[in-house]
Amino acid sequence: MSGERFLSTERGERLVADLTLSGVRVYAPVEAQGRTEYGLIKDLREAALGGPLPGMSLKSLFFPPTEPLFRWRQSGSEVALEAVPTTFEPMVILGVRPCDAASLAVLDGVMGWDYKDELWFGRRQAATILTIACPGFDDACFCSAVGLGPDASKGSDLLLVPVEGGYHVEIVSDKGAALVKAHPACFSDPRGRESAEAFRQQARRRVGSNLEIDPHRVRAWLAGHFEDRFFDGLGLRCHGCGACASVCPTCHCFDIVDEPEGLLAGTRRRHWDTCQTGKFTVHASGHNPRADQNPRFRQRVMHKFWIYPAKFGDVLCTGCGRCTRACPAGQNLLEILGQLDRQPQQIPEGMTS
Repeated sequence: MSGERFLSTERGERLVADLTLSGVRVYAPVEAQGRTEYGLIKDLREAALGGPLPGMSLKSLFFPPTEPLFRWRQSGSEVALEAVPTTFEPMVILGVRPCDAASLAVLDGVMGWDYKDELWFGRRQAATILTIACPGFDDACFCSAVGLGPDASKGSDLLLVPVEGGYHVEIVSDKGAALVKAHPACFSDPRGRESAEAFRQQARRRVGSNLEIDPHRVRAWLAGHFEDRFFDGLGLRCHGCGACASVCPTCHCFDIVDEPEGLLAGTRRRHWDTCQTGKFTVHASGHNPRADQNPRFRQRVMHKFWIYPAKFGDVLCTGCGRCTRACPAGQNLLEILGQLDRQPQQIPEGMTS
């Protein structure tokens, strides 16, 4: 599905009002207590469109930090299970940055791999994503280096590019087309194409200058250097706190815990987890194959830039830069990727880009 429209600021306010009145939940970046995060809005004036990248990624709206999988109650020798809903009310998420929108499409691979995660795909089905092209947030952004860009449309339903008076709108998916069709009074004939293209070109140059690497070269090197001494000491700065995984839009590890609620009832829940903590790989015997932070941080790099791409064809990173901004120890993924890109190449036999 393709096509172009124009959405003025005034008609954007009408669109949010119409959606809210029809019972659709509308989310957007909002400012609260000095931070910008995704939150529920009822008026477009509540949204911080074009402002800072939200501190937490979009992931939590689709994969909450903690959520029930089912509930159980025992009566005598019988155990009754109560399923949780796997269908959700419609929602529109406005003002999503391309790095966050792309993360949803990247995670679709693992969430629908050997088992279809009904909660994930239930929320995905309910959501329409309106992305706003990014001018480039700061020097921690590197979306261009992982095959995306500040104006990428991956994972979006509508891509909005700021122009004078509003947004040049690119229809990306059937969902996006359906939204435009359902609200014809909010969209008009396209205009501002030249301004939109100028915005996109400038943003690409700005973000592209932060990090220039060949992701295929990095992947090829990682595939043949699991035991390389490059990783010795790489985790010395890492505290193992998991801050990087918490803010990352593509980290998806979780733990499953049965939580009792009295003697005869309880809830099975899943909670976010991360390979950066010391207990993540502890065996029942007490043995830990990743006994210190070096192999744990190596796993983070390997998984994102070699293991996941080899399995699903997507880099498990969208270059949002949140991990670098959030790390209390100053671990900088851009520096690490730049170093990997400069390593001497000995590409394993049969490995291609």
